[in-house]
Amino acid sequence: MISTVKELAAEALFVSCLQPSERPDRETVEDAITTMILRHGSDGCAAGVATEFGDHPDVAVRRMAWVRSELTEVLAPRVSVLR
Repeated sequence: MISTVKELAAEALFVSCLQPSERPDRETVEDAITTMILRHGSDGCAAGVATEFGDHPDVAVRRMAWVRSELTEVLAPRVSVLR
């Protein structure tokens, strides 16, 4: 189940308008993922990824590498500091 959630999050972030140059924070990435899932559903996100890999494979590979990197940070447990 966890890998399915990670894959859906990756597809949703991939089809979002966020760009690596924006250096989005965790909350912005989470919001983009949620928005894309609600807007396109899981099938729509997957279709968007497939289209980009078919039309622009060189760019899509770089974008997916960025997506995976962002998700590593987003899916990491939040650390709270107790005082």
